[in-house]
Amino acid sequence: RLTRFVEFGRKIVCVGKNYGKHAQEMGGKVPDKPLIFLKPATAYVTEGNPIKFPVGCGELHHEVELGVVIGRKGSNISESEAMDYVGGYAITLDMTARDWQSTAKKEGTPWSIAKGFDTSCPVGSFIPKESIGDPNSLQLWCKVNGNLKQNGNTSDMVFKIPHLISFISQYFTLETGDLILTGTPEGVGPVNPGDTIEVGLGDLSKVSFQVQANQ
Repeated sequence: RLTRFVEFGRKIVCVGKNYGKHAQEMGGKVPDKPLIFLKPATAYVTEGNPIKFPVGCGELHHEVELGVVIGRKGSNISESEAMDYVGGYAITLDMTARDWQSTAKKEGTPWSIAKGFDTSCPVGSFIPKESIGDPNSLQLWCKVNGNLKQNGNTSDMVFKIPHLISFISQYFTLETGDLILTGTPEGVGPVNPGDTIEVGLGDLSKVSFQVQANQ
């Protein structure tokens, strides 16, 4: 059933600035606790469908991330038990309307539209937990039109997966099929209509998307 998490998962919980060098490139410091925001489940887009450039957006950025698919319901989960709640993983993108996010940061307003618009969460296929030995040692990469733009490793995460699950579950009950986006390494940058974005987890999983003007 988890292979269809996109169809029934109720929320996407995202972690910002979880790689030190990305925090620096965004002009900020690493937070002292996880920075959490949400995307609606309508943000999902799967391979074969386009990423739609949001109407009125001036700068759309790619952010490749490891997605953690929750395997069973839990709240107030301890770090020591957190991995028992992981059902599997997926390679994902956190597409970001950067100009809108920058404005929101300046004005102190929410990032919801900048981060949660339709097709802002492209995902690859479900990877069972058993297929990944150590999720804290995975290469994440992103190419735009064949050019390597991001090449990082989950070993550089500031807050590791057990800590993220434990922290998030203090505030949001995690449900079967929910997805946690664990942050992006440095190298984020713009894409344009007509571009092809390809992302992968080492050679375990890769997925590709076309960027399309939103008519």
